[in-house]
Amino acid sequence: MQDILSLPLPQKFAAYYALTKPRVTQLAVFCAVIGMFLATPFGLPSWGLLLAATLGIWLLAGSAFAINCLVEREIDARMARTARRPMARGDLSVAQTLTFSAIIGGLGMWILFNWVNPLTMWLTFGTFVGYAILYTIVLKPATPQNIVIGGAAGAMPPALGWAAMADAVPAQAWLLVLMIFIWTPPHFWSLALYRSDDFARSGLPMLPITHGPLHTRLQIFLYTIALVATTLLPFAIQMSGVFYLVCALLLGAVFLVLAWRIWRRYTDRVARQTFRYSILYLALLFAALLIDHYLVPGPL
Repeated sequence: MQDILSLPLPQKFAAYYALTKPRVTQLAVFCAVIGMFLATPFGLPSWGLLLAATLGIWLLAGSAFAINCLVEREIDARMARTARRPMARGDLSVAQTLTFSAIIGGLGMWILFNWVNPLTMWLTFGTFVGYAILYTIVLKPATPQNIVIGGAAGAMPPALGWAAMADAVPAQAWLLVLMIFIWTPPHFWSLALYRSDDFARSGLPMLPITHGPLHTRLQIFLYTIALVATTLLPFAIQMSGVFYLVCALLLGAVFLVLAWRIWRRYTDRVARQTFRYSILYLALLFAALLIDHYLVPGPL
C-alpha cells in the first residue's frame, strides 16, 4: 500500500480522479445534459443553469462511484479488469476515500439545491443512494438480476437533467430513463460473457456464472429486441421526428445483428464488439434525439 501523502501531486490527483470512474461518469452526465436540452422547448437552456446542473450531477455521480470502489475494493483486486483501481491497489485508505466522497457529494448537493432546484438535488441524491447503497451493497452480491434491478439508478441521468431545467419530470423524461434501463442488461452482460473468468474469481453472482452463457446470450438478444422497440416510442408519441426515427432504426439494426450473433454464433470477439458498440449506440442515440429536437423546434 502506498501512502497517498507521499505521492507527487499529479499522482494524488489521478488516484482521486480514478475513484470517480471518469468514463462511466462522462456517459451518465452526457445523457443528463441531453435531458436538459430536451426539457427546453424553445432555444437553448440557460448556460448558467446548465453548467451548475452538470457540475452538481457530475460531483454526486463521482461520489457514488467512489463509494462503489470502496465497497468493492477486495472484489476489484481479484479481477484483472479492475485490479488497477486506486482502492484495489491500496493507493488510498478507507478514510481518504470516504472523505473525498463526502466532500464532492456534499458540494454537488449544495450546488444543486442552491443554484438549480431542490427537486434535482433530491432526485440526484436518491440516485446516489440507489447506486452506492442499494445496488453496490445490497443487490450486487445477492442476485444475478443485480444489473437489471440496479440499472434503475444508472438510468436516471436524463430525468435529473430534465428536472434541472423544468423543475419537473414529465412522462417524456421517464421514457428516456426506460431506454437506458433496458439498454443496461445487454450492455453489461456482453462484458460479463467475455470476462466470465474474471467475474468467477470475484465471487459475484453474475448471470453467466449462475445461469450459464447460453441463457445469458438469449437474454441479451431478447433485451436488445425490447430496447429497439422502446427506442421507437419517442417518435410514436411525437416527442421526436423522422430524423431520430431513422437514426434509431439504423443504430438498433446494428445492435440487433450483434446481439443475434452473440446468441447464435458466439465468440468472445463478438461479445467484446457488442459491449463497445453498446456504449457508442447510447451516445449516438441520445445525440440523435438532441439534433432532432432542434430540427423541429417546439414544445414536446
